[in-house]
Amino acid sequence: MQKRLLGGVLLCAAATLPATTHASSHREAPFITENPKVDATDFYLFDSYEPGRAGFVTIIANYLPLQAAYGGPNYFTMDPDALYEIHVDNNGDAQEDITFQFDFATTLAAAGAGIKLPVGPAGNQKQVAVPFTNVGPVTAADQSAQNVLETYTVNIVRGDRRTGTSMPITNAAGGGATFKKPLDNIGTKSIANYQAYADAHIYNVTIPGCAVPGSKVFVGQRAEGFAVNLGQIFDLVNLDLDSGTPQANPLGPQDQGANTIAGASVTTIALEVPAACLNDATDTKLGAWTTASLRQARVLNPTASFTTPTREGGAWTQVSRLGMPLVNEVVIGLPDKDKFNGSEPSGDTQFIDYVTNPTLPEVMEILFGAAGVQAPNNFPRADLVAAFLTGIPGVNDTATPSEMVRLNTALPPTPAATQNPLGAAGCIDRTATGAVVDVTNVGCDPAGFPNGRRPGDDVTDIALRVAMGYLAPTGDAPSGGLPFVDGAYLAPTSFRTTFPYLNTPRPGAP
Repeated sequence: MQKRLLGGVLLCAAATLPATTHASSHREAPFITENPKVDATDFYLFDSYEPGRAGFVTIIANYLPLQAAYGGPNYFTMDPDALYEIHVDNNGDAQEDITFQFDFATTLAAAGAGIKLPVGPAGNQKQVAVPFTNVGPVTAADQSAQNVLETYTVNIVRGDRRTGTSMPITNAAGGGATFKKPLDNIGTKSIANYQAYADAHIYNVTIPGCAVPGSKVFVGQRAEGFAVNLGQIFDLVNLDLDSGTPQANPLGPQDQGANTIAGASVTTIALEVPAACLNDATDTKLGAWTTASLRQARVLNPTASFTTPTREGGAWTQVSRLGMPLVNEVVIGLPDKDKFNGSEPSGDTQFIDYVTNPTLPEVMEILFGAAGVQAPNNFPRADLVAAFLTGIPGVNDTATPSEMVRLNTALPPTPAATQNPLGAAGCIDRTATGAVVDVTNVGCDPAGFPNGRRPGDDVTDIALRVAMGYLAPTGDAPSGGLPFVDGAYLAPTSFRTTFPYLNTPRPGAP
């Protein structure tokens, strides 16, 4: 058997950093609730498992949470005054080595004047601007009825995100540096075949300094790829699930039909890049996260127009950050949530108490102690540091403790049909001295969370179990082996098996 001891090997690292997790990141901090366009919701990093794409890595950053399918008339454009970024650390020092910068522009048709219609009797007609996003059917080939136009550029920055060397990523077909973002899924009368329409906005791109061809980019609306029992979880974990009455504990089957955000959508920024163009020459382990930044100063325009409702200026200021799921939502305390969103992984020591002495397990014991649920008692929580801040030793560990998604690109991807929704957690055995990795376990899927994150990984259940001590010595975590669930579930096979993997969003009207 191939086994590796995890527990007890990172006590010294526990003195250096933050954060466990347990799901996604919607509206997780007070300030970001005021700025939904720059609110990162989920971040995925995995070896591409689309047939024929071996050697590629897919990176997905989702923004703008809880989009209703009927969200007209303005729908869900990205913020043209923001800078959206995906950062990659390829040498384990918790600092970005490669950054992909996405900059959006939103304009009206007719050179900014918008579509106008003649209104009034002959001889006294007026050309009047319409209030709608489109005035007729739209296809990828015919956008003449489209009133709102969204485009973006992508730059790759090597080195520091602000002072490094920046170069434009270009369309492999023609060399242009501006890409079109599709309209949201308004409805079947406006866009008859949305999947075909959106797929026409998947671009093959050329990345400067990347000798391997075949990189791709897509930005557009996708069906929400995360599952969570949102209402009941935040009502003091008031689960009724299949029973119809409140449960004494959050245990049971993973799939109990409780995904309350199943009909929502998000806006996806997706890249597919050769691993060879991301990895350091001597290392196959990557760390990655996404951020969004706004200008430091904003002045409201008293004579607002479509393009200038505000005047923006000053330095870029980070207001959103997301790597591992739900860190800021259920781990970082309220006083520091906005501070965390403005921070970088290299400065995570300031949040150390939230991971070494987490409050979530204590809350679970308060709520379900009568049913026998007990919080772990191993402090500081070195098991959480290993899982979320340094990675799994010998698999995806990096030198500097920091909160980011980690992936070892040398491990082969698991095909969608055989992925385990519990990811690499199925490779873990609990012992009296800590968690042991056993790759011979039935259901072991080392290509899954927390070795990267794929759309079909049930990160809520995995991270809840880890927070309750799944990786800790059995004597320190009496409840660490319990099958905690939130009752919401998405099967790996429910997603697309081709880039950008997340599904077509629900139309506003059938």
